Amino acid sequence: MAHIIVVGNEKGGAGKSTVSMHVATALTRMGFRVGGLDLDLRQRTFGRYVENRASFCRREGLELPGPTYHELPEIDPSSLADGENIYDLRLSAAVAELEPKNDFILIDCPGSHTRLSQVAHSLADTLVTPLNDSFVDFDLLARIDGDAEKILGPSVYSEMVWNARQLRAQAGLKPIDWIVVRNRLGAQNMVNKEKMGKALDRLAKRIGFRTAPGFNERVIFRELFPRGLTLLDLRDIGVKQLNISNVAARQELRDLIKALDLPGVTVDF
Repeated sequence: MAHIIVVGNEKGGAGKSTVSMHVATALTRMGFRVGGLDLDLRQRTFGRYVENRASFCRREGLELPGPTYHELPEIDPSSLADGENIYDLRLSAAVAELEPKNDFILIDCPGSHTRLSQVAHSLADTLVTPLNDSFVDFDLLARIDGDAEKILGPSVYSEMVWNARQLRAQAGLKPIDWIVVRNRLGAQNMVNKEKMGKALDRLAKRIGFRTAPGFNERVIFRELFPRGLTLLDLRDIGVKQLNISNVAARQELRDLIKALDLPGVTVDF
């Protein structure tokens, strides 16, 4: 069966779609078959990222490896049995279609609590939660005191992950490997960065996740999206010499893929 990677965070602007596209493309470049789903049915940032890639390749006459993107299938509401949820059926149908054809299925969730997101979390073999490196976003995981020293309790998102874990346990499935990715790390405000690190370490032991370094704040990510490109495509489109920032960003991606520790994956880029 395909290994399911869910990229989830109930706050927008944490870089979920950037992480999704870079992880999916890195896996395809390493020879894996990757299917992609975007559960943000309104904004579809991940879906548009993949579409931008296809359009760029057509214009430039290129073939760049990348995920195979699928829309959720439509289901006739009149066909539902009593108690069935149409979103549950649409997601399960999409996953059932993708599983035989792919090694990995990557599901990008919306930056809000939805039924689709809730169900997707229960399907996750690996859950990746990008988190901006600030206590505003830390609140997604847990409530803390005013000095950021004491954890007062889990947030609604952490409780949702807990519920997803319980559902998987009841179904006899293996536990979710939950990785919180510290995104948009900056060189400034070292005191805040240190406090965030300590708070995440304390919380990780309490509610059961691993932490991994993500991407620093870089202009290159905003420039890549309109063309559907990733850091790994730059040389293929004629960029002969990467600048220092781009080289550092590639290393961040390499470190992230290693930290995810996905089955059968040996980083070779």
